[in-house]
Amino acid sequence: MWRSFQNKLSRIVGIKFFIETERLPRVGVSLLIIVLAESALETIPKDLWSHPAIRRYSKKCGKPPGLILLDRSYHHSAMKNIKESEKRGRPDMIHFALLEALGSPLNKEKLLQIYVHTNNDYVITVNHETRLPRNYNRFVGLLEQLFEVGKVPSKGQTLLKLEAKTLPQLLEETKTDYVMAFSRKGSPKTLEEAVPKLLQKQKPTIIIGGFPHGHFSETTIKLADEVVCIDSETLETWTLTSRVIYEYERAISLPKKRLKH
Repeated sequence: MWRSFQNKLSRIVGIKFFIETERLPRVGVSLLIIVLAESALETIPKDLWSHPAIRRYSKKCGKPPGLILLDRSYHHSAMKNIKESEKRGRPDMIHFALLEALGSPLNKEKLLQIYVHTNNDYVITVNHETRLPRNYNRFVGLLEQLFEVGKVPSKGQTLLKLEAKTLPQLLEETKTDYVMAFSRKGSPKTLEEAVPKLLQKQKPTIIIGGFPHGHFSETTIKLADEVVCIDSETLETWTLTSRVIYEYERAISLPKKRLKH
């Protein structure tokens, strides 16, 4: 039953949710890399498989726990005693943030590259052409397939790719020349003040937390050339993602350029 569902999902994704669009050429503007780091995105960890709540949910879904995304909405009672519980089990945050990013004019112009780094050191590379399902349940099914087979769709052009990779390894591979992280512990700056520095670089990278509570690990903070705080309160991942992208678009005059085109 699960294999049949996978095959059906692959066909739907390939036909309905990923649409190639014409892009304007990018000239004289740096590609912006965004990493949703330490994201609350993972399959149910093995030490929770025997929990009664997990067993019930697994039976209801008709899938083994290792192929199900950890989700606090359904697995809260089982998650109470796991390490860094407050930072885990929120795939909905990544869904919202990716929809914001992929639907942006910056992405339509091929000026944006998105990666999702998970809390247990996996990296999802998101193709420019990806069109995610708006429905959350379908998004979950898509990600569960990705965690099982490593790429989506399983044949043809790869739109989502999953690899075991640390954040330092990712930044080394992208050859980024400047890393700006956003955190409440950073130096106070408005986005209008922070973004112009990114325009001076060839491959700037922005790191945004993909978790609901807490702070970046020290390992992540040490990777940043600059840590910036843009608000006195914690902003949701998708809110910060959309605001950063728009400020970058504004800084390179992209809204005016697109209207003229």
